[in-house]
Amino acid sequence: MRTILLLATILFSVFFNFQEEENDRFIFFLHNRFLETHELNELHPEYGRTEYKEIISEFQKSGFNVISEKRNGNVNARQYAIGIVNQIDSLLKKGIAPRKITIVGTSKGGYIAQYVSTLAENPDLNFVFIASFRNNDIESIPNINFCGKILTIYEKSDPFGVSAIERKINSNCEIKEFKEIEINSGLGHGFLFKPLKEWIQPTIKWANGNYN
Repeated sequence: MRTILLLATILFSVFFNFQEEENDRFIFFLHNRFLETHELNELHPEYGRTEYKEIISEFQKSGFNVISEKRNGNVNARQYAIGIVNQIDSLLKKGIAPRKITIVGTSKGGYIAQYVSTLAENPDLNFVFIASFRNNDIESIPNINFCGKILTIYEKSDPFGVSAIERKINSNCEIKEFKEIEINSGLGHGFLFKPLKEWIQPTIKWANGNYN
């Protein structure tokens, strides 16, 4: 397994030099908003530490090449997504099949991932949006358009994430797969601060092409 972990402030500026293997699969992981303005070891007053490295480790242990960085400052979600789309394009040009690429985002990272879906317009890419849809998003963020193989995960006790079926209905790009999972950890929005098996395991299955 090759691990590609970007922790620099320059947005996805690395070009990859590798020879594709049959089982090569890639995960772009986009963390939550709290970590944008806090250090890795800082504690959220309600949810504790964002276990960023531990989450990445879970994906690595499952054999994925992980592409991620700690964002700094309150980045613009759409502008940040453009850089990720460019990086995905570089993988595609190197011969990596889009079905082997998964974009995973938690909270604000999930909104960035939604913009990647919108801008990439590739129905064969995999996406996992975690705790990143609210009922007023259709009106407040009308320019998001789901495209690809979409898994959404939300927590029953979390006020900041609900079913995104309305966004699916309002999207006009091809959605080859769509699935939603409601978990019930009782942790509120804090569930995504940890690599809970309730969301990590379905994400890994989705990234491996298991859409059942």
